[in-house]
Amino acid sequence: MVQALNGDGLRTVMDVVYNHTVAAGQSDKSVLDRIVPGYYQRLDADGAVTTSTCCANTAPENAMMGKLVVDSIVTWAREYKVDGFRFDLMGHHPKANILAVRKALDALTPAKDGVDGKAVVLYGEGWNFGEVADDARFVQATQKNMAGTGVATFSDRARDAVRGGGPFDEDPGVQGFASGLYTDPNTSPANGTPAEQKARLLHYQDLIKVGLTGNLADYAFTDTSGRTVKGSEVDYNGSPAGYAAAPGDALAYADAHDNESLYDALAFKLPAGTSPADRARMQVLALATATLSQGPALSQAGSDLLRSKSLDRNSYDSGDWFNAIHWDCRDGNGFGRGLPPAADNQPKWGFAKPLLTNPSLTVGCAQIDGASAAYRDLQKIRTTEPVFSLATADRVRSALTFPLSGRDETPGVITMRLGDLVVVLNATPEKQTQEVTDLAGRGYRLHPVQAKGSDAVVKTAAYAKDSGTFTVPARTVAVFKAG
Repeated sequence: MVQALNGDGLRTVMDVVYNHTVAAGQSDKSVLDRIVPGYYQRLDADGAVTTSTCCANTAPENAMMGKLVVDSIVTWAREYKVDGFRFDLMGHHPKANILAVRKALDALTPAKDGVDGKAVVLYGEGWNFGEVADDARFVQATQKNMAGTGVATFSDRARDAVRGGGPFDEDPGVQGFASGLYTDPNTSPANGTPAEQKARLLHYQDLIKVGLTGNLADYAFTDTSGRTVKGSEVDYNGSPAGYAAAPGDALAYADAHDNESLYDALAFKLPAGTSPADRARMQVLALATATLSQGPALSQAGSDLLRSKSLDRNSYDSGDWFNAIHWDCRDGNGFGRGLPPAADNQPKWGFAKPLLTNPSLTVGCAQIDGASAAYRDLQKIRTTEPVFSLATADRVRSALTFPLSGRDETPGVITMRLGDLVVVLNATPEKQTQEVTDLAGRGYRLHPVQAKGSDAVVKTAAYAKDSGTFTVPARTVAVFKAG
């Protein structure tokens, strides 16, 4: 499989789950704990196996469990030519264990092993929780601890700002930048008053700006309160928003395999009457916040096709009925397949039931194919414009600015200048103008990829040279290029 994918120009990343096993003790599904009872599993003070990962935790801080991680990764890379590894709940591993994996891979050479180990990608979930939280048992492989190591961690900062709220909200209607907070409010009381919504939206915009820099801790900019701050000084639920030392330290994303797919999250959050066309545009805009950021970016398979799992937030065991990717737009996108399984979704059934029969959530080929084409245009811009792949924090600081950030920033709009490009993300339901007076007299035009692309709406974006004003239609991300 890996060979065939490589032959098609694709690289293969394996999701590796070393942090827990499905069983422990003498269960017939237990393996490690039956080899050496109490050694490969992590124990609490009473000698019981800890289960903070959802199942029986392992103990990679123990020498032989740590060796199992390193040796098996090397085997997958050397013998099976796997191109990268994504560590589930990497924060439950010691930092030293993950760095040992990196060192062992780096020692692999084409001449000796048939693979360049330095080219193997490593990243993971650097969450900080459970019995190991805050380095209680060892220095963890968490977001803040892995900065500067070359091993990326998922960044939830911009993800939450884009979608709104967090993955464990009691009310899934909490809105964010790409789901209409303040600019297109829904009926959820969890969003607060208009004044509270505006304040939260502006703070979300600061979080997204930090994300666009690659989550750099030392990147300085003017926030929406008018203060000059560094990424590390922007608050994310009591933690620093910026934690990266280099652009490759943080992995940007709007959705992944866990929690609701992006389409389903927007189904909960956008006003119920939002048209299918506008839902598709907000999907593309949300994905753009990761696609046009510094450092690595990820999107869940099928998100460009508006993939839905019928609101299932944890579909690992839900089968094809909920998980299938519908490649043919005539089959829809998977929404409305029924209420998702009770195990992880029943508390949200009251919110879900009226949505599943809402005709505004039924999308067709025009929306699915249109979103996919617009997303591919953004991917092409990212891969053909070197300024989206700056290698160092110094280069990001030199090339990237937010010229309209400050007290007068437009709620729902982010303007980024990056080298000879200007990116405007307009998440509002109305056309917006962004006047960058420092650019007056300079020539800009809509990026050729978008100008020749399939999205007729973005083609109406315009630039007025005399005033340095960019005009962008509603629910649109537009990239302008100097020249």
